[in-house]
Amino acid sequence: MNVNFKIKSQSQIPKYQQLVNAISKEVANDSLNIGDPLPSVNQLCNKHQLSRDTVFKAYAILKKQGIIKSVPNKGYYVANKTRKILLVLDTFKAYKEVLYHSFIKNLPDNIVTDVQFHHYNIDNFKIILNNSKGKYYKYIVMTFNHDEVPAVLSDIDNEKLLLIDWNVHSNGKHNYVFQDFGSAFFKALKGALAVFKKYKKLVFVFPTYTYHPKETITYFKKYCKQFHLDYEIVTDPNLFLVEKQVAYLSTSDRILGIFLEQCRIKKLEPGADVGFLSYNETPMKKFIYKGISVISTDFVELGTKAAAFVLQNEPMQHNVPTKLILRDSL
Repeated sequence: MNVNFKIKSQSQIPKYQQLVNAISKEVANDSLNIGDPLPSVNQLCNKHQLSRDTVFKAYAILKKQGIIKSVPNKGYYVANKTRKILLVLDTFKAYKEVLYHSFIKNLPDNIVTDVQFHHYNIDNFKIILNNSKGKYYKYIVMTFNHDEVPAVLSDIDNEKLLLIDWNVHSNGKHNYVFQDFGSAFFKALKGALAVFKKYKKLVFVFPTYTYHPKETITYFKKYCKQFHLDYEIVTDPNLFLVEKQVAYLSTSDRILGIFLEQCRIKKLEPGADVGFLSYNETPMKKFIYKGISVISTDFVELGTKAAAFVLQNEPMQHNVPTKLILRDSL
């Protein structure tokens, strides 16, 4: 059995890992099936000018992963249809953990997920995607707003690529599972109108360090103007001072922490003296203080849909709804 494998001597990827990647790819693409024999150690050494240690190390890794097995005096065989998935996220936060666990929970045991974080750095993004070419069965990628992102994505087959979370750099042909940071955000805010009316002003704390889509600001202004709410936008965290009879909205959990600390110092009661609406639900927000109101997409559904894309081999274009959860902080 031949393996589609070509050694790249100048590659930064070790030769044993190149062999592991090649065999994993053949299995993922159904070029190798369970029970198919693999080339012997000697065959690979002779054909590709590899050392025996290199081949043995590659086969040992594949055996540990459960992809192949060895039969004494007979050789190596494909043991499992293990498939590798690459999940690229922006940063690690509590709500991303919800997404991740939902994704993993809905995948069978023979699918292995590698997780990488680009941290909104284009060089990191390039390295992650460029080094992953041909190694994975499917690519689940959270992009960000940078001009070079489309070129990096163009090297991945659309059938294998799913963009998640933010509708940026989608060309219409891409598979995606997105949340809506504009009109859906506006619609969810409408559900909080009655409680916002309790306060004299609504302040959106949108720190300069956040990468949250700025279209949210546009729709926030539209909301306040349509419903005649006095509002302010604060971008400098150092200027964030909690005032009585003001309701706050923020995309940053750091700001939530500052808000609660200032409330404690100033003896202000959230939900009575001041209000707070946090962006993105996390498992702990229902327990913090007396419960933090949130406006959030459903990260469980986002992860479930991403897993469905991996399993179904069908096109997917889906928008996950944004919801409002009112708790005592408002």
